[in-house]
Amino acid sequence: MATSGCTWRQLPPVFGPAWPTVYRRFAQWSRERVWAQLHRVILDELGARGALDWSRCAIDSVSVRAAKGGH
Repeated sequence: MATSGCTWRQLPPVFGPAWPTVYRRFAQWSRERVWAQLHRVILDELGARGALDWSRCAIDSVSVRAAKGGH
């Protein structure tokens, strides 16, 4: 949805369930960090097979100014 710009209501029927069901599951799985866990499992599996090439990777970060005094 975020990538295509499609709204939940525009979800094509070919995907199966009605959009409210898809949205609820997506939200639930996001809260439960299912996507992060799935990503980790895939990376671990590819790493075990020697199928990852870390010579080219992008690392993203954000720097923010800290308040003085640690507050």
